[in-house]
Amino acid sequence: MANKHLRAWTLLAAATLGGCVRLGPDFQSPRQDWIDHWDSQALDAASQQQPQPDRRQWWAQFEDPLLDRLISAADTNNSSLRIAALRILEARAQLGIASSGRYPQVQQGSADSLYLDRNQYDGAPELDSNAWQYSTGFAAGWELDFWGRYSRAIESADANYFAAQANYEDVLVLLRAQVAQTYYALRTAEARLGIARDNAKLQKRSLDITERLFNSGNSDELDLQQAKTQYLATLSSIPELETQVAQTRNALAVLVGQPPGSLPELSAETALVPLVDQALLDDVPANLLLRRPDVRAAELLVAAQSALIGVAEADLYPSISLLGSIGWSASSLDGSPQTVSLGGGPSLTWNLFDHGRLRNNVRVQDARLQQLIEAYQDRVRQAAREADDAATGLSKALERERILREASFSAKRSLTLANAQYREGYSDFQRVLDAQRALFAQQDGYLLARSAALSNLINLYRALGGGWYSSQPLLDPATHAQMSQRTDWGDLLDEQPARPVENAMPGNLDKPVNTPAPAAQADTP
Repeated sequence: MANKHLRAWTLLAAATLGGCVRLGPDFQSPRQDWIDHWDSQALDAASQQQPQPDRRQWWAQFEDPLLDRLISAADTNNSSLRIAALRILEARAQLGIASSGRYPQVQQGSADSLYLDRNQYDGAPELDSNAWQYSTGFAAGWELDFWGRYSRAIESADANYFAAQANYEDVLVLLRAQVAQTYYALRTAEARLGIARDNAKLQKRSLDITERLFNSGNSDELDLQQAKTQYLATLSSIPELETQVAQTRNALAVLVGQPPGSLPELSAETALVPLVDQALLDDVPANLLLRRPDVRAAELLVAAQSALIGVAEADLYPSISLLGSIGWSASSLDGSPQTVSLGGGPSLTWNLFDHGRLRNNVRVQDARLQQLIEAYQDRVRQAAREADDAATGLSKALERERILREASFSAKRSLTLANAQYREGYSDFQRVLDAQRALFAQQDGYLLARSAALSNLINLYRALGGGWYSSQPLLDPATHAQMSQRTDWGDLLDEQPARPVENAMPGNLDKPVNTPAPAAQADTP
């Protein structure tokens, strides 16, 4: 305990003579060395570096105007994105609260009036039986930031504010990828439904033929029952696919902020999903991983927690404040004096006996910091895994698509030959059934392979943080008007979304995040 007090007095003397001390660790990036030279053979094969007119809109590569409109509608109407935008405003207001620590913490004015009614007693001289007494005053108290408590709190709130922006961008990335995934899943389901209906018609014709042959005595019942079984099996897949189409359409409607059953424009066309064999990247994969919004958010949370250690450590040392007050009092009694009082001076308070509470709070904050460091490093590893998995999935899905495309052509040709040979009497009906079954399976598998390739391409863009930027305001006009009417927000509701990505790179956090954003400095309560 004596060493603790000696250290505190030494720091106090240094702070008094030389300025304020900032307790706690300055932020150090938790980035590991491997990420700086990380590469992936699968990613190299599935992508190429190429400057793009707008690198943030990867879906433009598909050249689908309807997808462009759906993503734009989701940006405007999706509830998850709106909630993320409101969390930016919440973090911005929290930053304003932390920034108020730069100024006197106590600024109180008071005014009192007291009515006095005095009783008369036997033998006492007569006095006024009632009077009013008035007083007013103002008191101020300013805890000096000797230990950096308030500057560290501002640093933490500042990092949390930028983390909220990064989380907004992460929601934007996930939303746009989900819209594209759902849109093309709908197109795939529609195409599979069309294939099932076409094959059902084809098998129905075979069933009709075998039924006529059976009725005329030119075929046995086995051919009829086999044809009927295959036709009904194919027919039974249609309701399931119709359900999938309806459910996927509803999911897409909700994503873009519409009620289920809407979006009639989706029925205007049912084009086959595009087949794109490579992702177009504008930077090396390692840099793209670090630019992912969720990775930046994780690093910013480390910065915010690092500053909270300094806030906790400041509680171990004396609180030094400047206090001042001015007061005036008077009474309605005749001849009563009016008084004016002034006071001011320093104040020192020190929690000497906390039984380990404050020291253990520092340990709590440090343990939380280490947890966030581990979470950040795991988030980077998971991001690299997601990118490598998506790249591998894209390459292998394209291989499968090429094989199944050729298999589909062969299956279609086999059915033609099997029908011809059956009509000429050179083969039995079983070969026709086998050819029909193979055609349906190969065509359906081909559509699924195309869908898997596109899905992996979208996952690759998402894994590399593509689609993080939006130029639209954080709040839609209706929400802006509603919140403005309910609460005085000043100019905070006009907050802009993301900064340019280069200014928001996690690498810029190699220095302490101790200066609020310009917008945050402009409106401190």
